[in-house]
Amino acid sequence: MTERESTNFLYPFIDAEERDTETLLSGLAESARGKAAESARLQRASLDEWGVSVRDAGARMAERFGRRGRLYTFGNGGSSTDAATLASLFSRPARGRPVAAWSLAADQAVVTALGNDVGFELIFSRQIIAHAAEPDIAIALSTSGNSDDLLTALAEARKRGLLTIGFAGHDGCRMATSPDLDFCFTIRSQSIHRIQESHALVGYALWSAVQTHMTQPAPRSGASGSGESQ
Repeated sequence: MTERESTNFLYPFIDAEERDTETLLSGLAESARGKAAESARLQRASLDEWGVSVRDAGARMAERFGRRGRLYTFGNGGSSTDAATLASLFSRPARGRPVAAWSLAADQAVVTALGNDVGFELIFSRQIIAHAAEPDIAIALSTSGNSDDLLTALAEARKRGLLTIGFAGHDGCRMATSPDLDFCFTIRSQSIHRIQESHALVGYALWSAVQTHMTQPAPRSGASGSGESQ
């Protein structure tokens, strides 16, 4: 397959080998507008669907950060960079309170060593075993919701008392029905690009909810209810 053929699916109107520059530019612009409109629609729909759950998850995360909990994020491929971005948002925010957060895909030496020595499906669970315990938090990102290494890590995280959160796409697949997840935010789309764009927005909303709860006054001594909010 030639380089040109391999990218035709992105802009099918180029297949006709249009020589009219104005028509070609108009087609490109229309394609970009359509993708932007769909992305905006999907983001609004995702926040409408998951807004209450995001706020609940944010409250539970804030409670754990208040007990010196740490956040671990992880994902594969493009989702690994999204996981790194999310960890950075929590640990080095432009405003608000920073908290302890790491991306488990960030250390190439650790990831490749584990992949080589014990198997790719264990690259995140082994790091959870080494570093995490209650009251920590695990967030896994997957556009398919069906990655074995993520599900294995989430099962290990649940066993160790972590709060577990998943970001999935399509219909959520195994992540949406996993008993090892406290929350799963599924983006209802077949497009990997649109899923990742909405993951970013929902991730920001989650961070914002955590910040809101961390800035609220602490309960007075003797006030009822001292555990995690449900």
